[in-house]
Amino acid sequence: PGYGDSPPAEMVATAQGRVAFLDHVLQELGIRRPVLISPSMSGRFALPFLLARGDRLAGFVPIAPVGTKDYAAEQYQQVQTPTLILYGDRDTSLGHQALQSLRHLPRHEVAMVPGAGHACYLDKPEDVHR
Repeated sequence: PGYGDSPPAEMVATAQGRVAFLDHVLQELGIRRPVLISPSMSGRFALPFLLARGDRLAGFVPIAPVGTKDYAAEQYQQVQTPTLILYGDRDTSLGHQALQSLRHLPRHEVAMVPGAGHACYLDKPEDVHR
């Protein structure tokens, strides 16, 4: 809500609101301890959720998410959620920028997708799934 072609939504205007929204969605779907995959713009929802409720996740897979610079290294260092950081080697902006911040997560691994751009999941879906 509030992004793309969806109408503006007051409830997601703040990071706390986005955490509450994502928490509500997971509860409504009955999903417990999911692996949260976060490409690009979804970082505005996923990153605050990871920092506030990372203990509710079995894993986190950020794919060049936006908003990584909004948090300090110390905040990332508190997160114990296993994380696989993905980015395309042809992503000239967000992939490397996000990696610089996310590498402060203590339980992370990095996987670069060769021959893929920012939307590496569209450019090389087989490689991303593997």
